[in-house]
Amino acid sequence: MASTSDIRKGLCIRYNHDIFKIIEFLHVKPGKGPAFVRTKLKSVTTGKVIDNTFSAGHKIEDIRVETHSFQYLYKEGDLYHFMNQENYEQITLPESSLDAPDLMKEGEVVSIQINTEDNSPLSVDMPQYVVLEVTATEPGVKGNTATNATKPATVETGARVNVPLFINEGDIIRIDTEKGAYQERMKQ
Repeated sequence: MASTSDIRKGLCIRYNHDIFKIIEFLHVKPGKGPAFVRTKLKSVTTGKVIDNTFSAGHKIEDIRVETHSFQYLYKEGDLYHFMNQENYEQITLPESSLDAPDLMKEGEVVSIQINTEDNSPLSVDMPQYVVLEVTATEPGVKGNTATNATKPATVETGARVNVPLFINEGDIIRIDTEKGAYQERMKQ
């Protein structure tokens, strides 16, 4: 058993007869009244995201997990296939268990949390940044640069990302997987 002081991003807990992963949390200590923790929980079985508030000192049942490196192999319908980097075992996960499946390209190495009780995969953690090639974007119009103007671009995985006007087709860009946002253009 853990308490609210142990809450951190990525922690898997048992709550309302389901397993949830904490994707956001905020410790709040108001001027009046007791402290509490405001959380955003994602169900690892259904993918549904809920908001919940735990009072300070509330006991939560954490799930013991192991993290393993897996390589993304391919997509088949809404199923994603991964291979364990250590023993070459393959597992298949539904799209709902992934946070940013549209930013994942074949061969990408991800971390998968496995429940130690029944060896079931709980969640997939992407690397913080991915490097992808821009496959389609409109040319930037000169003179539209009074502010941080952006335009939509499609990358090699099919994801759409807003990029600055100077980005062209064929450019290699780095994308933040948590926000799905452009970070920088890479040298070619």
